[in-house]
Amino acid sequence: MEAQRIALDEYLGQAFNRIPVAMIVVNKLGEIIRTNELAETTFGYANDELIGQKVEVLLPSRYRHKHPGYRSGFLSEPSARPMGAGRDLSGLRKDGSEFPVEVGINPVETGEGPMILSVILDLSERKQGEKRIQDALQQKDLLLKEVHHRVKNNLQVIHSLLDLQALKISDTDMVDLLRDSQNRIRSMSLIHQTLYQSQNFAQVDFQRFLGELLPRLTESYGARSRRVNIDIRALEVKLPINDAIPCGLIVNELVSNALKHGFPDDRCGTVLVEIRQDEDQVVELSISDDGQGIPPERDLARSESLGLQLVNLLTRQLHGQLDIQRCNPTRFTLRFRMGDKP
Repeated sequence: MEAQRIALDEYLGQAFNRIPVAMIVVNKLGEIIRTNELAETTFGYANDELIGQKVEVLLPSRYRHKHPGYRSGFLSEPSARPMGAGRDLSGLRKDGSEFPVEVGINPVETGEGPMILSVILDLSERKQGEKRIQDALQQKDLLLKEVHHRVKNNLQVIHSLLDLQALKISDTDMVDLLRDSQNRIRSMSLIHQTLYQSQNFAQVDFQRFLGELLPRLTESYGARSRRVNIDIRALEVKLPINDAIPCGLIVNELVSNALKHGFPDDRCGTVLVEIRQDEDQVVELSISDDGQGIPPERDLARSESLGLQLVNLLTRQLHGQLDIQRCNPTRFTLRFRMGDKP
């Protein structure tokens, strides 16, 4: 029986030595009683250099004065637990270098009294990996910010070129076409500006975008829109850029149509832009006005208007459904599932 126990002790000793985590046994006085091979490698000591030493030798000096108190507290209520939960812990190698660690402590009853078994994980590689990921994410954010900034600037250059071209044209119909193109370009530019100024490059704050777009849109129509009020209701709606750009262009087209055709003879009125999303990520975008309405004889399905053709094209791009109410009020309602694209 005694021989079997010796054999078992030898086996357990070999297993302790070969476990692929650093392990240290400490008595109630804080003296190191036993270490395994990985503990020696991790801290850079030979076994005989550690046995009998206070465990505080493995801690940075700034932590040593508090450690005996922590050890006494653990021994008074012994249970397996992580050491220093919620705090960043550091170990100290023989060469004086520090490294991040995670420590689990376990009470052990032995014939020589209560002991503490410490399991130490060297987090150096994990922390370095996390830093590499953080650096890569930061670089990606900077790149995305620069891309959005450059796209916005290039669109503004195109907007200015169209403005210069309009100054050389006397045909009012042609000037109106150029203005419509400018407004479409401005809409796309403002989406990129909103992203550039945001901390989240995946989502466009649509209320902020509408707050920038619609006042500028009314300005572009001058006296024609002076007596028309624009009301925006878009609380807490954020869209992916692949949804935000077509939605922005749709708002641009439908509000432009309302300002151009809905309020003749300086009629007063209101254009209401509403957008909401539900828990199932279904977005409902509605543009309505209390103007004169759409004549019943006008065939919207076969309209030659570039604006309405563009609205229908963008609705298909969003895999959405467009419902139209011709009057009292005139309302275009688009419904689509956010991100529901091939």
